[in-house]
Amino acid sequence: MTVERFDLAPDLSISRVLTGLWQVADMERDGKKVDPISAADALTSYAKAGLTSFDMADHYGSSEEIAGVLRNTYASPVQLFTKWVPTPGPVKREDVRNAVQRALKRMHSDRIDLLQFHAWNYADPRWLDCLFWLKELKEEGLVHHLGLTNFDTAHLRIVIESGIPVISNQVCFSLIDRRALHSMTDFCRQHSIGLLAYGTVAGGLLSEKWLGKPEPSSSDLLSWSLMKYKRFIDAGGGWSVYQNILIAAGQVARKHRVSIPNIACRYILDQTAVAGVIIGARPGRSEHIAETLRIFSIKLDDEDRSMIEKAMANLKPAHSDCGDEYRRPPFLTASGDLSHHIETMPPPFQSKKGNDDRTWALSGTIWEDIGGFSRAVRRGNRIWVSGTTATHGKRSIGGNDPAAQAHFVIDKIEGALQSLGGSLSDVVRTRVFVRNVDDWEAIARVHGERFKNILPANTLVQATLVGEEYLVEMEAEALTADS
Repeated sequence: MTVERFDLAPDLSISRVLTGLWQVADMERDGKKVDPISAADALTSYAKAGLTSFDMADHYGSSEEIAGVLRNTYASPVQLFTKWVPTPGPVKREDVRNAVQRALKRMHSDRIDLLQFHAWNYADPRWLDCLFWLKELKEEGLVHHLGLTNFDTAHLRIVIESGIPVISNQVCFSLIDRRALHSMTDFCRQHSIGLLAYGTVAGGLLSEKWLGKPEPSSSDLLSWSLMKYKRFIDAGGGWSVYQNILIAAGQVARKHRVSIPNIACRYILDQTAVAGVIIGARPGRSEHIAETLRIFSIKLDDEDRSMIEKAMANLKPAHSDCGDEYRRPPFLTASGDLSHHIETMPPPFQSKKGNDDRTWALSGTIWEDIGGFSRAVRRGNRIWVSGTTATHGKRSIGGNDPAAQAHFVIDKIEGALQSLGGSLSDVVRTRVFVRNVDDWEAIARVHGERFKNILPANTLVQATLVGEEYLVEMEAEALTADS
């Protein structure tokens, strides 16, 4: 069987099924590390079969060390992708370098093939510092290519329009999670960004094992993956909706003489902008190489797709875009919250108390120093946010794209509110100033996307903004429930 390949970049060809090593962390829950030599030997069988691409992360147990042994012992090329998921809060340029060098040491390499970055809180603009510093390490040669993981379309846009060269975005995408189908797919196609889809078999829930079975209790779900994707099922409409999808996928699987997981993966692989799907492995304990290779023999027809899509039409989207499950309730993680990922979420900006009952939030832009003002000020239960442009430190963000600038401006407003004990949902008034009248609709649509469930009073006018690079400026007022 010929393994399909995809060129993520002119100099980076991957197998369209990648072997994911997140289950290494699950295997090491008892505190005992997996033997890296035997685990790497097991992964060699995948590479020999043509499945040469492997995905891991700094927090997937000892996965990077296993991959390093594989690179040292397997003679032919393999593609080793990892992730950096920094702890929320202050970050320095040397922290980024240290993270990359730590991964290089574990992986026995002088260059990371693809480093994928995750941000916890877009309202804290330090995530952009991390990416700009990663770009520097790419230019230095320590990183071959940059990618993202769990980014939504709006913030993928900010990254691209700010001149950060990413070639991929790893997102959850499956028969029970279709968020990547629309705006994300359109943007990735437009900018030649490959989607790396994980969760395509929902931790094993998209398989014959669960077809026609009663809904399991929490004690029946023995792995983190099962616990996580059962939450997706609950949020998507429940067990009966999921069972209908299994029935449809099962009918298509029997027609092609393959399994439901094969069909689940083939359907996602056939979606435009999808570069590859990631299937988890427990190296040294279970292998599914022959089963995986059958994916490449399947050609779905219109009847197959129609049957599957009819069943999926009853799904209820829990979130609007990719990665939301890590940033806002409901948190669709194994634990149902972020407790096993992060300990705290520090405020984005420095706050400072005044002599009266005022508290200021300071974002550190050059304009605050020059003009003698704060990003926001709170008194009692009222918060006023200053006119805010797409500025971070000495950088302008979002390039010449009005939508990218508008999203970043609202992020900064949200960051100021968070730093003073408020949230975006507390906003009761916004004022929007646009430089070019032709940009008003793009900016208004961003405002509509971010405030559609808040509905503050709003004014939008054309104005001459200070700073030719700025296309939009916004200010906001908020009322919190507490005083």
